[in-house]
Amino acid sequence: PGCLFLQFLSYLSACDRLLKQGYEEGQVEEAMEMFQYSEKKAAEFLHLLSQFNDMGFQQNEIKEVLLLCGNQREKALEELVMK
Repeated sequence: PGCLFLQFLSYLSACDRLLKQGYEEGQVEEAMEMFQYSEKKAAEFLHLLSQFNDMGFQQNEIKEVLLLCGNQREKALEELVMK
């Protein structure tokens, strides 16, 4: 039980750090789940999601492309432009 508690605390700390970077709570939780609670991968995803969103791409398309491309910015951008 102690190990599970530490994992939960780690998850909460990671979410808190991502929220402090200005990301929305729902997006943070979704990203953490998508990347099996890897803060690094979730942060990359959220950063690229925000960038592509600012460029005018649709959020659901961005999410799909980023997952398919494994958060590779150039490859994802190519896919989004071709859609």
